[in-house]
Amino acid sequence: MDMMTGLLEGPKARGALLLKSIFNPPWAVRIEDRAPLTVLTLVRGSGWLLPDGGTPVPIGPGDVAVVRGPRPYTIADAPGTPVHVMVDEDQRCSTPDGQDLGSTLDLGLRTWGTPVPDEEAAVMLSGTYLEPSEVGRRLLNTLPTVLVRPAAAADTTLIGLLASEISRDEPGQELVLDRLLDLLLIGVLRTWLADPASGSPGWYRAQTDPVVGRAVRLLHENPAHGWTVAELAQKAGASRAALARRFTELVGEPPMAYLTGWRLALAADLLREPDATVASVARRVGYGSAFALSAAFKRVRGVSPQEFRAVGAAAAG
Repeated sequence: MDMMTGLLEGPKARGALLLKSIFNPPWAVRIEDRAPLTVLTLVRGSGWLLPDGGTPVPIGPGDVAVVRGPRPYTIADAPGTPVHVMVDEDQRCSTPDGQDLGSTLDLGLRTWGTPVPDEEAAVMLSGTYLEPSEVGRRLLNTLPTVLVRPAAAADTTLIGLLASEISRDEPGQELVLDRLLDLLLIGVLRTWLADPASGSPGWYRAQTDPVVGRAVRLLHENPAHGWTVAELAQKAGASRAALARRFTELVGEPPMAYLTGWRLALAADLLREPDATVASVARRVGYGSAFALSAAFKRVRGVSPQEFRAVGAAAAG
């Protein structure tokens, strides 16, 4: 796969939690669900995103925010508004003193909030990824805690489509919403990656380098190949020493260490496929045997492929 596809194909929602929230001001909702990733957009009104230990970030109508978990955060109409709703790890809603609000805030299919909204009510769409794929996590782990794409750069057509689809109950609706959420997230990530001042990861920025960019693309396009630094340097048009030095400087790690991380990220994603064996995954990502993959996986990730798969299956079921 090409580099851009490899970076952006990871987010694939599977039964993501999609909600339309409606709140009369003043309002403040504290999220403690420990979700790995949430996408938010206000289709009406404005507010603030307040990450624990971070800087408050204003959110205007049409802005799209990506919040990287699992740390808690608060969404409110103003930074000083007291929290009136708490959301826990099981998506249960309660008051700060523990009173259950589930039935009180339920406004119908995928909709919750103020029982009698007024004209000044804020309307927010949110999508929560419960389990991003491992390939996507390599990108998502580099994100800031909060990433906002302003309305001027957002896809208003896509946001409008999500707003119209979120309350519908049609065959295959969950799949439709999952894909819309993926597209919304990918749009934010593409904007972030394209901005030289955004702080995007070195391994992405390196693609503009004529030598290192070529090397990274080769690794992404054919991770199963038995690469050596010498062969990679020859194909990239540089000496072995020059490539190793330049690659480490731009990417942050040597070429073979980067290849190992990429292979194991791919392996982790492939291990989620129900029919995949450790041996078949090993062949697809460039390891000569199931034992070789297991040893590398255990060394880098601290668990064997079988243990990793068991934990994933337990979380999913």
